[in-house]
Amino acid sequence: MRLTRFTDLALRVLMRLAVEREELPTTREVAATMEVPYTHTAKVVARLQHLGLVEARRGRGGGLTLTAAGRAASVGGVVRELEGAGDVVDCEGGEPCPLRSACLLRGALRRAQEAFFATLDPLTVTDLVAAPTGPLLLGITGGPAGPPGR
Repeated sequence: MRLTRFTDLALRVLMRLAVEREELPTTREVAATMEVPYTHTAKVVARLQHLGLVEARRGRGGGLTLTAAGRAASVGGVVRELEGAGDVVDCEGGEPCPLRSACLLRGALRRAQEAFFATLDPLTVTDLVAAPTGPLLLGITGGPAGPPGR
């Protein structure tokens, strides 16, 4: 299974915010750090806000923070929410598959998809930033080990 770019970026935004200690990064700063377009990052942040995983404050002293729910969020749950519950293959699409009424592949793929999610279920966002990932993220986000001039 392959995650959409949206879900990939959402997980990376959550991880980035999980290691932030003092400053609240803006959406623009997160986008620059992740080397993705601001508009795409803004859409991801809006969705994460809607899910209650991220809080965004405007104005002076504003920025993005990970909520307590965001820190404890199951990675499998986040991926399920962002990817949706659709099947891996579209058997009913514009040209329905002639095997759909007796196909064993569709069920096998559905079970494989659920196994994929189940593997991610026990992991939390906090787990994703344990060493060595957390220190590396601090290095690329301008934290104590990162480049000066933040």
